[in-house]
Amino acid sequence: MRLPRVRPLLPRLASAVAIALGLAIGLTAQAAQGAQATPLATVEARPAGTSSATAFDGVVEAVRQTVVAAQVPGAVVQLGVKVGDTVAAGQVLLRLDARAADQTAAAGNAQVQAARAALDVARQALGRQRQLFQQNYISQAALEQAEAQFKATQAQVDAQQAQAGAARTQSGFYVVRAPFAGVVSEVPVQLGDMAMPGRPLVTVYDPAALRVTAAVPQSVGVRLAAGQLPRVELPGQTAARQWVQPQRAQLLPTVDPATHTVQMRADLPAGLAGLAPGMFARLWLPVAASSAAGAAAGVAASANVSVPASALVRRAELVGLYVLDGAGQPVLRQVRLGRTDGASVEILAGLMPGERVVTDPQAAARALPAAR
Repeated sequence: MRLPRVRPLLPRLASAVAIALGLAIGLTAQAAQGAQATPLATVEARPAGTSSATAFDGVVEAVRQTVVAAQVPGAVVQLGVKVGDTVAAGQVLLRLDARAADQTAAAGNAQVQAARAALDVARQALGRQRQLFQQNYISQAALEQAEAQFKATQAQVDAQQAQAGAARTQSGFYVVRAPFAGVVSEVPVQLGDMAMPGRPLVTVYDPAALRVTAAVPQSVGVRLAAGQLPRVELPGQTAARQWVQPQRAQLLPTVDPATHTVQMRADLPAGLAGLAPGMFARLWLPVAASSAAGAAAGVAASANVSVPASALVRRAELVGLYVLDGAGQPVLRQVRLGRTDGASVEILAGLMPGERVVTDPQAAARALPAAR
């Protein structure tokens, strides 16, 4: 009985659905036309840098670093510093057991006093012998014997004084002091350890004078640009402190016969925070390394392309770029990054020179539905 009433509603529903689909298709077409009407801002991928530069792995070193070692044997009875402490010049770092040395120094002082007393007796005896000789009571031989006795006693006093001075000096070796103001980087001993002559006790370096040292192939060293300083890259630092211009650079004249490399040292400016000896660094030299030299030394030349850092897309572990394809549509492509130089970043893989890269990733993402 109800079927005749439902059948007239079906044509109306079909027409309503058709109208809705038509509106959706129209809105999609308008959105696509609007997206295509606004062209995406792009930049051409160009070779990274106009000047050739080659990177060599290096290490941060301290210009002044010393290992304070023991000069005398003795047990460590006082340890006043630990790793990371800042010390002043002459500050006591540790003390060794000096009781035996103090007793030796005291015995030396007593022997000096006894020798001086004997010298006074010999001086008085010589004076009396001279008076007797003037009165012709003794012979010339007796006077000469008295003078020889006085000189021998005086020589004994000098010898005892020298021995006492050596004992006092040696007793000072039991107190270990900082040779200059710096930072303690290593303390390989503990309380109660036995220190022997030559055993390292404390390592101190000066944080105000640091440098980067790298091994450079001999073939590259002879082709360094005259008068140009290398650039120092500190990968462990923040972006603002990652690149440092050294004050001066020195290429050592000696060559390692095993690796055929020379040492290059670049002095860093004072006041750089967060640096310590042993940190990893790179020296970028203004030379073009050959492929053979680069393969032998493990270097990386800047022969890749660079793009603005603002064009990068980071999604979890993915780093990519929106690149225009042959039809002019943005395509997300994964890339491998190199070094960062200011507002530009080097692309090691995933991008070819001459390709167009979208500088606004958000605009490229919004244009993806229109491209489909």
